[in-house]
Amino acid sequence: MAYPVRYFLTRRVLVAGALAALASPALANIGPELLQGTLAKFQLAKQPKPLPELAFNDANDKPLKLSDYKGKIVLLNFWATWCAPCVKEMPSLDRLQAEVDKDKFVVLPLSLDGPSRPKVAPFYEDKKLSHLGVYFDKGRKAMQALDVSILPTSILVDAQGRELGRLEGEADWEKPEALALMKAAIS
Repeated sequence: MAYPVRYFLTRRVLVAGALAALASPALANIGPELLQGTLAKFQLAKQPKPLPELAFNDANDKPLKLSDYKGKIVLLNFWATWCAPCVKEMPSLDRLQAEVDKDKFVVLPLSLDGPSRPKVAPFYEDKKLSHLGVYFDKGRKAMQALDVSILPTSILVDAQGRELGRLEGEADWEKPEALALMKAAIS
């Protein structure tokens, strides 16, 4: 039986699309229509990028790893109290965390405050940040491992611990497009 060339091309496209969706269901749900407005600078990965094991500490100096959050979508945010755009962005990250189910999604704000670390808890109180945990990137090791050079930087991580994309610079995370992006990554 002879098949036209179009048959083989159509099958190849369908198989490639199915494999891409299997590789990252979250990426398959994120279209360019979501990356508008405040998220226009969000750079979506072509393929999910495996991340190295990242270590950080919570407010009580308990060591944690990114793999502790496996099974959840994570928005990893690098920030500092001395960074004006970071300070501006934090309340919207807090409201985003309040809007999205913590069983499926978590914002991990990794503070780069080293010597000014005692300023973080009062900063949270002053800004009324009640939905975010306090985490520290001790020695900026996670920042270096992920090649982060601009503050703030937010990295969207899928449930398998792979980078889906990143945004360098501030964003208003309570805008509809930000909430839609997180819901698309979760579904």
